[in-house]
Amino acid sequence: MPKSVDKNSGEMMHHIAPRCTITLHKAPFMSSNLYIPKTCKHCGNAFTARTTVTKYCGDTCAKKAYKARKRQEKIQATLTKNMEQQKEVVQVPNTNAVNNKDFLSVTEASQLIGVSRWTIQRMIQQGRLKAVPFGRKRIIARWQIENLFN
Repeated sequence: MPKSVDKNSGEMMHHIAPRCTITLHKAPFMSSNLYIPKTCKHCGNAFTARTTVTKYCGDTCAKKAYKARKRQEKIQATLTKNMEQQKEVVQVPNTNAVNNKDFLSVTEASQLIGVSRWTIQRMIQQGRLKAVPFGRKRIIARWQIENLFN
């Protein structure tokens, strides 16, 4: 329940709300006359806030909380990036489609054996594999790749 105070005196005025206590100071030159008891969100210590939006007890806790928040954002960004990359890697090798084909492209042949495309290109140039041009692609018969290992 509010207490009234003489306007010219520098006494304090208390107002008790249902959940918190706000103390008002009557001073002519102060920019804020709020004193709100709060708990620091970083260290957990009790402090008196001068504004309603204050979250931390001081500058050091605010800086440490900012650093921790930025660190968590970086970690989260890295994790989401890694998850996207893993989804892409999982989608690229579709071995079931390659295993059922009789004729393979250079890329599919390289995936089947587990070598790079350039290795297959080099084997074609050396004559170890025979490729037939088909439009813009080169097609390799599956039996030729199987004969490499027999």
